[in-house]
Amino acid sequence: QVQLVESGGGLVQAGGSLRLSCAASGNIFSFNTMGWYRQAPGKQRELVAEITTGVTTNYADSVKGRFTISRDNAKNTVYLQMNSLKPEDTGVYYCNVNWRRIARYDYWGQGTQVTVSS
Repeated sequence: QVQLVESGGGLVQAGGSLRLSCAASGNIFSFNTMGWYRQAPGKQRELVAEITTGVTTNYADSVKGRFTISRDNAKNTVYLQMNSLKPEDTGVYYCNVNWRRIARYDYWGQGTQVTVSS
C-alpha cells in the first residue's frame, strides 16, 4: 500500500507564495513520477507539474515561470514552490505518484486547499 501526505496549502493574496510538500511511503517502485494536480470548483482535475526520479520536469503552460517542482528521492518527497500566485490558481491540489510496470499504478493524496484572494 502507498500513502501520500500533503501539507502547505492555505490562503494567500495574489502575488504571494506558498510551498506544498508531499511525502510518500509504502511499497513505491524506485522509478516513478511524482506530481501535483489541481481541481477548481466546477472544473476537471488538471496536471500542474510533475517530476520523474531522474528529475525530468513537466509543467502546465499556465504555471511555467511561476511554479517550481522538486523532489528528494531519499525521502520520497515532492515539493511545489508556487510564486506570483493568481486567483485562478485557486483549487484543491492533489499529490500523485505513478509508475508503470506492465500496468500503470496511480496513487493520490487527500488534497490540500489553496486559495488566492484578489
